Amino acid sequence: MSQERLQKVIAQAGLASRRHAETLITAGEVTVNGRVVTELGTKVDPKKDHVKVRGKLITRQEPLRYILLYKPRKVMTTNSDPEGRSTVIDLIRGVKERVFPVGRLDFHSEGLLLLTNDGDLANSVAHPSSGSEKIYHVKTRGLPTDAVLARLSRGISIEGKRTLPCKIRSLRRTRTSQDDGNSWFEVRLREGRTQQIRKMFRLVGHPVSKLKRIAIGPLRDDTLEPGQWRELTEDEIARLKGEPVRAAPKPSSRRPSRKGPRKSSGKPR
Repeated sequence: MSQERLQKVIAQAGLASRRHAETLITAGEVTVNGRVVTELGTKVDPKKDHVKVRGKLITRQEPLRYILLYKPRKVMTTNSDPEGRSTVIDLIRGVKERVFPVGRLDFHSEGLLLLTNDGDLANSVAHPSSGSEKIYHVKTRGLPTDAVLARLSRGISIEGKRTLPCKIRSLRRTRTSQDDGNSWFEVRLREGRTQQIRKMFRLVGHPVSKLKRIAIGPLRDDTLEPGQWRELTEDEIARLKGEPVRAAPKPSSRRPSRKGPRKSSGKPR
């Protein structure tokens, strides 16, 4: 019987990302054969050992699922919400496996979101040092100067911690006699701190009024509408993992899945 690290077994069971699994272990929330285990290096046989997370038995390895969802605005990027607000899990009803969202996309933002029960892939995609580059279209109030944009690109201190360098490209700007104008930017970054882009632009006096994620590494699909989702192709999964692909993906030939309720309508702005 092959043995695996405990945190990897928990992640592969779809209960948490590997990083969150490590937190559960050190907090004493995991038992192996009835004994609490807090050592991260512990190895278990998932086919033989009885592993429980918060009292729930991991009985089998679930099939791995990889889902690309267009998250509408005013939907929580969580598996559940104590305030009863709609979550991304509500949008994919019918998926039997326990998947979880990779990374953050705040309540008032929209765009592409990856959901999976592959803890290793989730950690790889989300990690700031080696993760996939995320691309956003951002609308701000006012017309930031080139000097301000250069400052944001180099990194800015948010709550005592400096952001990693990012790429910002101006898309278009508008100005009328009634206001100070608006600007649209393409922002590329690897880290994903809570409301990072909104906080960055707010600190320089140009708050964000709209934010949409259009790509996660190699993942991009302009055909998905808010609330729609689909499975990733084998090539897309391979690209996320950095593995060789058999053929270039053809997004135009894929049709969005309409499984689960559609919470919003209309094409992305």
